[in-house]
Amino acid sequence: MKKMKKSLIAGAVILGLTALTACGGNSSSTDVENWEEWEGTITVWDGPRWDDADENKFHWIEEKAAEFEEKYPGVDINIVQQPWAELGDSLSVAIAGKTWPDIAPIDISGGTISLNHIEEGVIEQTDDLFTAEEWEDFYPNAIEAYEHNGNIYGVPTSISVQTLLLNLDIFEEKGVEPPVDGRWTYDEFVEKMIALTDGDVYGFSTYIMPGYYEAWPFLFMDGGYPLNDDLTEYTFDAPEAVSGLQKLVDLKFEHGAAPVEMGSADVGGTFQAFAALNQRTVAVQPWATWAISSLQSEEYEMNFMVAEYPIGDLGEPVTFGGVGGYVMFHQEDEAKKKMVGEFLKLVSSTDEQYVMAQNYGTFPARISTADMDPFADNPGMAAAQELSDQVIPIPRHPEWARIDEVIQSQLQLAANGEKTPQEALEDARSEVERIMGN
Repeated sequence: MKKMKKSLIAGAVILGLTALTACGGNSSSTDVENWEEWEGTITVWDGPRWDDADENKFHWIEEKAAEFEEKYPGVDINIVQQPWAELGDSLSVAIAGKTWPDIAPIDISGGTISLNHIEEGVIEQTDDLFTAEEWEDFYPNAIEAYEHNGNIYGVPTSISVQTLLLNLDIFEEKGVEPPVDGRWTYDEFVEKMIALTDGDVYGFSTYIMPGYYEAWPFLFMDGGYPLNDDLTEYTFDAPEAVSGLQKLVDLKFEHGAAPVEMGSADVGGTFQAFAALNQRTVAVQPWATWAISSLQSEEYEMNFMVAEYPIGDLGEPVTFGGVGGYVMFHQEDEAKKKMVGEFLKLVSSTDEQYVMAQNYGTFPARISTADMDPFADNPGMAAAQELSDQVIPIPRHPEWARIDEVIQSQLQLAANGEKTPQEALEDARSEVERIMGN
């Protein structure tokens, strides 16, 4: 079994890939009929997932690469380790330099396929990767997240929803009852967050940064949404959205139930304040379901429960969700394209989605995997799965990444007290309209 090549720093990889064209580097040209004889390098980007005994969070994709290399001895899989928060920027740099990878992941934390990448022709269709019967094994909403103009781009491997995670030890210590069946109104939520706040412990906190949406269900709870139904107008400065953002920042500035750090872009610091054994200074935080498996690990071993976001004027709880997976970038060599597709099929198989569901805190995108009941012994994940029908999707606007960055920067200003919620959401309008061409 050959030793796998990998790089820890994506930027260095990008700079070093000047010889790696959109075709994926040096490779032998092979007729597509004889694709199994193709030889060369397949470059795969991936983000950290669950760790092994050596604290290696890339062991799963490395094991799949080694398995694939053993089956196809002429193929080298080059794994490029990518921090999730830097994935989008790294891809933009790679695409601008025409040094994109052969395969890249879609971040499950609210990510979606890039319509810009599709329209630029740098993402391959994957309709023919599976038969029609095989595609029927994928949940329709998972496929929908990877569809554009009737074609499929990429392969969904996992589904996630965002939930509120409650440290039950803090609830017990403060004499606060958790919400019955995980459901509460906003007023009930505020009352409990205030009761949980004492000394160095706060009831609630979250972070805000482009591409991540843990805070956004608060903006939706009264009926707000960033764009209108046909994605032609900015609507996040409507009273319903302003009201939702006001309710979020009130936790910090009016009720004193959130720390000064709430609303920063410090993802790791936010999670550690909640989960680290030597911290645990926050009782409730919203996270995607990957955090459930993390809290169940030996590193954290938290006594926690899953709850819904509080109910606002809509009268029902809402949340955000994402569909993780992989996309294939443009290939010039049809034989290589077939080989890249085979690796995609390996990492998206029924069995591999079962492994991911059990270890990474995600729901499978395949029906056959769900039928294997991966959460039979995991009540936390089973509870989170019940929230899947509350999911509000991310707008599928071609320029969503740029729109999102504008909105998130204004949300940070509101969360830091530099602007009122109304000022922040109104100030986003002109730049969003410019991006949308209005």
